[in-house]
Amino acid sequence: MEGKDRICSIKGVGEKTEKLFAKLGIFTVEELLEHYPRNYETYGEIIPAARLQPGETAVVEVSLVAALAVKKARGLTILSGRARDTSGDVILTWFNMPFLKNTIKPGTRYLFRGLVSRRNGNFVLEQPRLLTKEEYYNRKNLLQPVYPLTQGLTNHMVAKAAGQALKETKLEEYLPLEIRREYGLAGRKEALREMHFPKNRSSMEEARKRIVFDEFFLFSLAMGQLKRDKEKKKSCFPMKEAKECRELEHSLPYQLTRAQKKVWEELQKDFLSGGVANRLIQGDVGSGKTILAVLALLMAVKNGFQGAFMVPTEVLARQHFETVQRLLLPFSVHTALLCGSTGAKEKREIYAGLKSQEIDIVIGTHALIQEKAEYCRLGLVITDEQHRFGVRQRQLLAEKGEEPHILVMSATPIPRTLAIILYGDLDLSVLDELPSNRLPIKNCVVNESYRPTAYRFIEKEVSKGRQAYIICPMVEESEEIEAENVIDYTEQLRIVLPPYVVVEYLHGKMKAKEKNEIMERFASGRIQVLVSTTVVEVGVDVPNATVMMVENAERFGLAQLHQLRGRVGRGKEQSYCILMSNAENKETKKRLEILNQSNDGFYIAGEDLKLRGPGDLFGLRQSGMLEFKAADIFNDAWILKEAAKAAKKIKEKDIGLIFKKHAGLREKLWSYGTDLSL
Repeated sequence: MEGKDRICSIKGVGEKTEKLFAKLGIFTVEELLEHYPRNYETYGEIIPAARLQPGETAVVEVSLVAALAVKKARGLTILSGRARDTSGDVILTWFNMPFLKNTIKPGTRYLFRGLVSRRNGNFVLEQPRLLTKEEYYNRKNLLQPVYPLTQGLTNHMVAKAAGQALKETKLEEYLPLEIRREYGLAGRKEALREMHFPKNRSSMEEARKRIVFDEFFLFSLAMGQLKRDKEKKKSCFPMKEAKECRELEHSLPYQLTRAQKKVWEELQKDFLSGGVANRLIQGDVGSGKTILAVLALLMAVKNGFQGAFMVPTEVLARQHFETVQRLLLPFSVHTALLCGSTGAKEKREIYAGLKSQEIDIVIGTHALIQEKAEYCRLGLVITDEQHRFGVRQRQLLAEKGEEPHILVMSATPIPRTLAIILYGDLDLSVLDELPSNRLPIKNCVVNESYRPTAYRFIEKEVSKGRQAYIICPMVEESEEIEAENVIDYTEQLRIVLPPYVVVEYLHGKMKAKEKNEIMERFASGRIQVLVSTTVVEVGVDVPNATVMMVENAERFGLAQLHQLRGRVGRGKEQSYCILMSNAENKETKKRLEILNQSNDGFYIAGEDLKLRGPGDLFGLRQSGMLEFKAADIFNDAWILKEAAKAAKKIKEKDIGLIFKKHAGLREKLWSYGTDLSL
């Protein structure tokens, strides 16, 4: 069996199962083998109840104090009871498992394994699994793969198919022997086997090192090729200086910062060079990237070209549209907004306007890259928070013009050394200065005992006419649990806060129309407190929001927490960030203290990188940057640097990968197609 064969070639994978795998984007045997576990389940030592830690999955040996209680709530059957060992108590809770009432008897000792939380001063095991002694000791200290799944596809089904594929598939080694030796890398088939079914943690780490190296290595090769291609090209959209840009700059009610002026000079130099501009503007939250985008769009329009500005959400698109329209109104620029929710008639009119060049600038979401969107002279493409778009989507937008100038903007703080490697095809500009009128956000890291004080503080801010965000984490990668978590929290908060405070929720399971409606109501001030998951991370600009409170802050990466914090502090009033955490772990406390002491995203990212290091294999991913399957740019920065160095050596010796020994590498790189090219 070959890696490119259909997944139904694997023994035991029928037509029905093949369709389930297709939902995960898995069609071939190789794609299955590259569908890596997202984590590994381990059954560690039995923990005394008094030493449980919230957020950890633990095994306890306890007995029920009394029979389990049963109650009904919102269509759920909830089973709960208090259990104890010699050290202390723990509450056990199950949803829709009423049969356990007759299985688990008071006075008998049982082994339970589940996620620990803390409520009202009690440790709680949520939906714990009942284990026999034999089951526990058989699994103790083994690494069991836990895969990303879809409805109908179980973890057992994926593991069984992966095991069968590893037995039956002929896998070619494409990485040159000298590179494997120099960097101490395992063979490909061995690495895949140990990634799925590791003998121990050490063998899994070695396997993962090889797989992460491959992803970064192939990516670096593709980036190098793309940069060479772009360097050769002359622009079809040469520009001259536009006096209107100076007029716009002088009309602003504030002065550009030194950093903004420097980046604007770099942009103009790109446009005037005669070549194709490809630039990344990396700026911390609130550093003023949007005005630079507006100046660039105005320059393109006044040189006779069109501009497209693609953003990840409709609410953000609408906000940018209003900003651009207001700033460019005096310069006779025709701007349009194009989103998924735009009406059919209006869409037809916008498409016609883009084709005839009656529309100069279009701002929108993925609707900008649909087939019906044809442009007359698309000279500048800007993507905001570009890591939210797949690489193919960005390429499609670029292809709408004849090699238009590309401007990419990101507020995700990546240390410069990593950014240079990751964006090898783009020139890098950094906005490392905040506007002088911004007040620094006041931060505090507190435990659960502070919650009543935090609620009173939010109430006080709302009474002044301000607004607040409260962020709840996902307990697991499950939309059901995510939604329930946020909805329950919102209901509790409505009881705690006065009736005049409007509290609403937002989560990933909601339809786009519902999300937009909630965010627009919040932006207009009709909602005072918004309880949300991280869907607000890249959200709207709400200058009136002054409080960001994050529950279970230890579950987030620092860069993500910094992004969330950036939702406040955008107006004239003092803003606050409250990080709620019960973590007792010293390293976790140290990480959160970095955020507490600094508002500088680049410093935070650098410090987080130092603290996490290569050993933290399964910390919460915070990059979301590029479509790597196993690699994480923060955790694996050291491998990224090694892989980039190895790719550079290959390119220097064999620029077109034409040597016989590089045939497998060339084929592997080709199989990624454009997905690795942008």
